[in-house]
Amino acid sequence: MEVLSDILRAMRVQGSVYFCDMLDPPWTQTFEASPSAGFHMIRRGECWATVHGETEYLGPGDLIFLGPQTEHVLSSEPPGRDSQGRGVRTLLLCGYCDFLADIPTPLLSVMPDLTIVRSEELDRHPFLKGTFDQLSAEYMASGPGSELIVNKLTEIVLIELIRINFCREAGSPFLLALNDKSVSRALQFLHEHPERSWTIQDLAQEVGLSRAAFAKRFKALVGETVFQYLTSLRMQRARQLLRDTSLPVYEIGQRVGYESDLAFTKAFKKQSGQTPRQFRLQYQI
Repeated sequence: MEVLSDILRAMRVQGSVYFCDMLDPPWTQTFEASPSAGFHMIRRGECWATVHGETEYLGPGDLIFLGPQTEHVLSSEPPGRDSQGRGVRTLLLCGYCDFLADIPTPLLSVMPDLTIVRSEELDRHPFLKGTFDQLSAEYMASGPGSELIVNKLTEIVLIELIRINFCREAGSPFLLALNDKSVSRALQFLHEHPERSWTIQDLAQEVGLSRAAFAKRFKALVGETVFQYLTSLRMQRARQLLRDTSLPVYEIGQRVGYESDLAFTKAFKKQSGQTPRQFRLQYQI
């Protein structure tokens, strides 16, 4: 099992497009802080984005992604310049997206408040570029089933943006962890068999390091201890099983590494603030 793919698979995101229209200058769109992340793509024309007091030019085909709680302004002209309506018309596509899991994933640490993907870079990601083309077409068409397709395509956009940022952040600790021979092997073992009663000594022997050296290296690169990481991984797996299957709670607990229903319930409630049964009720019709 490839660790990055497993983490992406476990992430639950949702999103949609809420605006796609041609704007005539002069225009200004102000976006208040929101718990959702947002993105804007300049389908045609141009605009200026002001974020944290800094202004960036966005040309045709450029994409800007804003993390949660990021106030920003888009306008047909940079701040302080009055075009008197002489600018170009701009076709703007806007959407939002949310991470639904309340158990942190290390991938979120590589997502900055502001990401700009220029048209030239987007050309190197033809799948993402094609997804935006289809997203725009579906939203504008508003045909039968378009809303569902738009929502699903937006989820794909977010995952692709995470992958782009992941590759950009070459010095991020978690990327270094995946590129570290010993730690990446340990992560592979944990993701393949989270139900095992792993000890630091077990993993250290598997990767050929001393117990102390392995524990120090794992925490430095992953950002948490082996047991903290393993607990989060187990809880993510448990949530998937509670949400997507009808397996008894005690069996789910066993599948993710807990010998008793009581131990599983206690660990789950500590992580999420509710029991496994309370969590499951949210997804039952």
